[in-house]
Amino acid sequence: MRHIIHFFSYHLILSRQSIRTTRAAGFRLRVRPTVFHPRFFLSSEYFAKFLDGLDLSGKSVADIGTGSGILALAAARAGAAEVLALDINPHAALSALENAQANGFGDRVNVACMNLLAALPVRPLFDVILSSPPKHAGEPRDLADRGWHAGPQYRDVAALFKQASERLKPNGCLYVMVSSDSDLDLFGRLIDEAGFRARLAYERSFYIESMILYELRVR
Repeated sequence: MRHIIHFFSYHLILSRQSIRTTRAAGFRLRVRPTVFHPRFFLSSEYFAKFLDGLDLSGKSVADIGTGSGILALAAARAGAAEVLALDINPHAALSALENAQANGFGDRVNVACMNLLAALPVRPLFDVILSSPPKHAGEPRDLADRGWHAGPQYRDVAALFKQASERLKPNGCLYVMVSSDSDLDLFGRLIDEAGFRARLAYERSFYIESMILYELRVR
């Protein structure tokens, strides 16, 4: 079943060649080719709606793997003073920039194309870090598939937790969304090795899996 879902998701959505416009979580979004589509893949919209319940007034926020920029926009809507939206996919970075400007957050949302947080200095920078990384292991077939597959043993996101712990301000937190289909034991080890303690913040079940959102704070 998973292979069938991925087959149709890849060929009908992920690998499309046209720019699409959609509405998700109250935003109007342009989604460029190879960019994770927030309307078809519901995890992003669930995460954005969770952020609506937070008070991020005056906070500095990073959104890692921003895709269309939906979480960065939601953080700005929740009051964040500055949001840095990051993605390794240049088409995603451009989509996030366009969507920040189109939705009235261009003054607070900045965008950069980089691999996780690797290009940022190792010092306290953010009050809150957000990430909804690829939910499945396995070698991605191309750039479009990197929104679905994170490489063997989650190679492409394994450094996320350590990098985040080094760049959070005191009392800062990382919100990360995974799936019931993810290797939760592996994620648990990565979280523990990075020195975080985890709390379940939100869970939403649909169809054949659940989206699980953890709040992580440095021990």
